[in-house]
Amino acid sequence: MAFGRSSSRRGKRTVVEPVTLKILVAGGFGVGKTTLVGAVSEIRPLRTEETLTEAGRPVDDLHGVEAKSTTTVAMDFGRITLREDLVLYLFGTPGQDRFWFLWDELAQGALGAVVLADTRRLDDSFAAIDYFERRGIPFAVAVNCFEGAARFPARTVRAALDLDPEVPLLMCDARERESVKDVLVAVVEHALTLADRQREPATT
Repeated sequence: MAFGRSSSRRGKRTVVEPVTLKILVAGGFGVGKTTLVGAVSEIRPLRTEETLTEAGRPVDDLHGVEAKSTTTVAMDFGRITLREDLVLYLFGTPGQDRFWFLWDELAQGALGAVVLADTRRLDDSFAAIDYFERRGIPFAVAVNCFEGAARFPARTVRAALDLDPEVPLLMCDARERESVKDVLVAVVEHALTLADRQREPATT
């Protein structure tokens, strides 16, 4: 994580490196993680997608995403500048259980995470939620509103996922840049709020 500031001296503005923060994008298989990173990245996103094969059918559950033909096997990577002094590096995790050994490496140094959810396959979100809760990594849940999927009030989804009240939950469209930006801002604000609380001196 790099920290920097801009300053002025004798009328000249010195520009230094902005603060850079690492955010993970996690969730179940086929929930839209690659789409989310690609929708918001200001650089050409790095993708490690491979074609699904017959050999993977016994381990890759395609229920609800039967049209999916590729899968992320390592990570997705993108970058977005939220402000002149704040840049986010986005790391999309693979969704299948057989690639979970990569998660610990990707989680190193992360400020927070987005858990992308699909109301048609909410059960697929539990593993990611449990992962971040156990490791104390702040996260927000973003419900990707697929066309044709049932829509539920936020309180209903929150109850179904058994989320703590402080965990942000947003509805989003992983294809839309502004929608994704709202999710990322929520994650950063949530993580920084928790960090501020931890720095506060304990009262006796």
